[in-house]
Amino acid sequence: MDTAFCLGVVGAEPSGDKLGGGVVETLKARFPDLRLKGIGGPELQAQGLQSLCDIHDLSVMGVEDLLRKLPGALAARRQLYRDLIADPPDVFLGIDSPDFNLGLEARLRKAGIPVAHLVSPTVWAWRGYRVSKIRRSVDRMLVLFPFEKEFYRQRGVAATLVGHPAAAETATLTVETARRDLGIDTAKRVVAVLPGSRESEIRHLAQTFSRTIKCLSQRQPDLEFLLPFASERIREQFVEIVGPSALGPRVRVLNGQARTALAASDVALIASGTAALEAALVACPMVVAYRVSTFTFQIARALATTRYVSMPNHLMPQPLIPEFLQGDADEIRLCDALERLLNEASYRHGMKAALGHIRQELNLDTNRLVVDALVQMAGR
Repeated sequence: MDTAFCLGVVGAEPSGDKLGGGVVETLKARFPDLRLKGIGGPELQAQGLQSLCDIHDLSVMGVEDLLRKLPGALAARRQLYRDLIADPPDVFLGIDSPDFNLGLEARLRKAGIPVAHLVSPTVWAWRGYRVSKIRRSVDRMLVLFPFEKEFYRQRGVAATLVGHPAAAETATLTVETARRDLGIDTAKRVVAVLPGSRESEIRHLAQTFSRTIKCLSQRQPDLEFLLPFASERIREQFVEIVGPSALGPRVRVLNGQARTALAASDVALIASGTAALEAALVACPMVVAYRVSTFTFQIARALATTRYVSMPNHLMPQPLIPEFLQGDADEIRLCDALERLLNEASYRHGMKAALGHIRQELNLDTNRLVVDALVQMAGR
């Protein structure tokens, strides 16, 4: 009889894949013969997962992505369900990607497989009706942020606060160490530009971010720019949209290294998402932009219960990060906001100080806490 611990896991986006990689590495320290079944990217694959499909084929943002990718995503989910029912794992861990994971989790839980979900959907911000689906789908929600635990407690969903592993991982990352690693002079003024990790984000933001770089370069010729990409596929898409000559000589393209780029920078321009939280954890003052299709935006606005989209604004006592959404996300407004951060030291330092408190609050032993929950749920 096979007594090896078996984990079913889905990390269907780069951020979820990264979280999953850390969790699995910690779980393998307890169970060296750990077996993995599911879907993930390079981080989970490095831990031994043979992914059922490419995660970029599942990453959906907006209605246009949904129509294009839905048939393949549904087929992958059906196949994964069959695989997991045929050879049940000790526990299933869905990481983020709620539109993909929750439906799968509900069926697995009904079949008697313990289910945990890491990273709460933003039900406290919009589409709050999903809480009832979460209650049916998961045995335990593993939440990253303190206010989420209380939110779920009040609604009858078991939740465990695990913090965010990036808080510990960035604890020793400073401007000095980051610039040394990247070979950047300490006297330089540097702007990080992160246009997103999803193909849909690049489609909607690449041109605007490229034009913002050009605008800011013309206004402040001494600036240097760092442009880290989540993957080679995303980099190629960005360059295809803006053209290789659009980046200019003072733009340095990086393969990954987003956290190092953010830590090395004076300010950052960011597509709202995980990158905004990572900027907060290294206390990099930022401007956030986001754009989706008009139809998707209208739906989101109708269902939203908060004004802010970037997580750091929800974690601050008072929201300080400028956000530019949809039509407001143009190069002139973004350039103006970045220039203010660069030129007004008191404004920049005030934001930096407020961001510094976020890392302290989230710096828990995240991977251990997640693994403790998984082992307990599996009865191991």
